Amino acid sequence: MDYSKIIEIAAYSLPSLITGGVAYYFFNSYLKNEEGRRRFLLHKEGQKTALPLRLQAYERMALFLERINPGKLLVRIAPLSTDKNDYEALLIRHIEQEFEHNLTQQVYISDECWNIILTAKNTIIQTIRKTTLQVENADKLRETILTNLMESQSPTVLALSFIKNEIAEVIG
Repeated sequence: MDYSKIIEIAAYSLPSLITGGVAYYFFNSYLKNEEGRRRFLLHKEGQKTALPLRLQAYERMALFLERINPGKLLVRIAPLSTDKNDYEALLIRHIEQEFEHNLTQQVYISDECWNIILTAKNTIIQTIRKTTLQVENADKLRETILTNLMESQSPTVLALSFIKNEIAEVIG
């Protein structure tokens, strides 16, 4: 084969190869852009569905914290007898039942928020147990916890504050 024929074939082939390469590059870029756009639209659509569920979870956890707030819990649940240990068990059972009822909400809220809610719950239970050791009967237990609540802030107030801040971030 002649050297001039090879140059002639290369002269015809080179522009088509360059054109093909450029077309491939642009087509590949276009496909990546479309894939990104589709993912964004799917994510946006998913957010429309997930946001109400997340807000409902925060709402339920706020209700949980309000229900286990010692001030409201002790007013709502009166002692059945004068035995302080029975009253302690009754209060803790109510807290645990409330918690178990809302256990699935952890799927929709942040780990940090969930940990703060757990800490508030456990702190209240520990306060009840610790106070039980210091008093003689159920009425005195109730009175002492309410008195201590007047002197310091309930852990539920701090957890509610955190929930409100997190909701502001989710919405905003």
